[in-house]
Amino acid sequence: MTDAEAQDFVTRFAAAWAARDGEAFLALWHPEGVLHYPLTDRPIAGHELGRLNDMLQEQAPDVVWQLLDWTQRGDVVIVEWQSTRLGGGRRFDWRGVDKFRLKGGKIMEERVYMDTAPLRAARTGSVNEPLLRL
Repeated sequence: MTDAEAQDFVTRFAAAWAARDGEAFLALWHPEGVLHYPLTDRPIAGHELGRLNDMLQEQAPDVVWQLLDWTQRGDVVIVEWQSTRLGGGRRFDWRGVDKFRLKGGKIMEERVYMDTAPLRAARTGSVNEPLLRL
């Protein structure tokens, strides 16, 4: 994959997030693609992504996703991002990294890495306590 192709992919991915556009997300995926996402109970097949997008929009309509940085080598693209939303009347942010393996410019595999603790705390109304205090 060329640098220009990688840039185009990242631009389309960020635009899909900015618009929360399910069709734009689906257009990025290879039909046999698989998503590994820490908020779900199993890997998600490419044909299930529309359902996942609908669920996320329903449960978190206020999420704002922001591209922070990205890099690419061969058919692998790494994207660093930050998401923001309100929970219990408070704003909270969390960061993550997505690792994409592309084939023909489409996502064959995506692995999302993020700390789920802030989301779990917001879900239960608890405070996100550190495991270690220095």
